[in-house]
Amino acid sequence: MDLSKLNHKNMKKVIYALILPLVVVSGLVFANLGSKSEAPKNPSSKPLTPAERKAALEKWEATPDGIKYKKWVASPAGKKVVTSTAKINRNVKEFTNMEATITALTLPKGSRLGFGLMVRIKGEDYILAFGTEKFNKFLFNSKDEFEQLRSLKVNDKIMIKSRGVSHAPKYSYPILSGDYVELDGKIIYKRAPREGGC
Repeated sequence: MDLSKLNHKNMKKVIYALILPLVVVSGLVFANLGSKSEAPKNPSSKPLTPAERKAALEKWEATPDGIKYKKWVASPAGKKVVTSTAKINRNVKEFTNMEATITALTLPKGSRLGFGLMVRIKGEDYILAFGTEKFNKFLFNSKDEFEQLRSLKVNDKIMIKSRGVSHAPKYSYPILSGDYVELDGKIIYKRAPREGGC
């Protein structure tokens, strides 16, 4: 088409004809982006009632993993771990101090709990697990969050607090979450609060 031969009125028609498809396509693209960015509206999840929790537990206990776990809990090894767990449950629930003696600077072979130590509390052995190190390899001066913990020695007496204790058939000891550690009255480790948490 030779645009030089078009009069003013016809030129407007050609421009509208070229712009209209662009406007329509742009509108479709933005509408599509808007619908993708909207979060699905799910009803707020309510905490399970005691009856629902019990039903869920019974359902899990019937699975192969549940059956295996129940057998382990009833075994001598499982009973020992459960008994050790019970000794510190109150301290964990109330997040109170527990005096611990370091018995090893490494976790049992095959552990997949990240950085940790073995400690003795109230005559029982525990895994004190701190998790994987949040190390940023792109920052030249990135701080080793476990640096002060690495200076501890076997037989050091420390004061710890934990927000969680668990056990699993794979481990011969209860697993304590390492949330707070003091040595000689000085805090050498304190877990940072979770993002979005308090």
